[in-house]
Amino acid sequence: MLKFLFSNLLLCITLLASAQSDNTGKYLSQPLLSHIFTADPSAHVFKGRIFIYPSHDIESGAKEDDEGGHFDMKDYHILSMKKIGGKVKDHGVALDIKNVPWAGRQMWAPDAAYKDGTYYLYFPVKDKKDIFRIGVATSKKPEGPFQAEPEPIKGSYSIDPCVFNDTDGNYYMYFGGIWGGQLQRWPNNTYDAGAKLKNPGEVAHLPRVAKLNPDMKSFAEPVREVKILDEKGNLFLESNNDKRFFEAAWMHRYNGKYYFSYSTGDTHNLCYAIGDNPYGPFTYKGIVLKPVQGWTNHHSIVEVKGKWYLFYHDVQLSGKTHLRNVKVTELKYNADGTIQTIEP
Repeated sequence: MLKFLFSNLLLCITLLASAQSDNTGKYLSQPLLSHIFTADPSAHVFKGRIFIYPSHDIESGAKEDDEGGHFDMKDYHILSMKKIGGKVKDHGVALDIKNVPWAGRQMWAPDAAYKDGTYYLYFPVKDKKDIFRIGVATSKKPEGPFQAEPEPIKGSYSIDPCVFNDTDGNYYMYFGGIWGGQLQRWPNNTYDAGAKLKNPGEVAHLPRVAKLNPDMKSFAEPVREVKILDEKGNLFLESNNDKRFFEAAWMHRYNGKYYFSYSTGDTHNLCYAIGDNPYGPFTYKGIVLKPVQGWTNHHSIVEVKGKWYLFYHDVQLSGKTHLRNVKVTELKYNADGTIQTIEP
């Protein structure tokens, strides 16, 4: 009898392991950690270590709506690892919404930068009037904790800041996201609560860019639109929603060219366009990453020891749109500088 029970137990264990193997085998890569939910990973190499600045997804009980009200994050955890594939360390809470004087709700996708001994954490959060602004916080350590400035960056709005350090020492912030990200409410950098999304035949909303002042806490110039063009030099229409910008701007430089990548949102692609300077215009070249499991995607592209990597997220662990997990996979270029499309 005991032999029979033991045989059946071994069979159950084998079947369970097989099922788990089949499940993980569906994915190109596995979650970097599983004890918390994280998304929107902005990766950087600081002090020879890979630091990841993600959103921290939680189940807050907020009602799901078309504006993303259920993405009700309240703090940031910073992650790090010595190498790709190495053990990931969660450094704990780096910034809590309670410690941002002007914040109301929803701490969405952040980014980070380093200059002259100080680390800067850039983050979008709705102010007390429920309008998304972009704040900045500082620390002497890449993992924080970070101290937030008392006010958001003047002239900032919408979501998804990406701060790019060019080879000449200038820093640029790219940002914006339509729908719940409120970019459509800012025609000509002026807030209009009644402004609408574009109709299919209209030119699509464009992402934004502004050079930062040397203090890294303010814009050095008025915010500009970033033009993304098709191969014929035309701006995309809203009907081109498999190619036009929706959210999740990222900038990196490769072989002297500027690569502007972004999410198409409702069609779930990560796309990229190439230009000759940080302001653009950028010419569309293709898809970096095809749709993942889950509604959103948001990424970063970083070089680590001579290889390039794509950090992204999906919902493998939870199956829920607002409870995501970060991942990483190698990114490869073709000889002509185009990026090889990744199937997640």
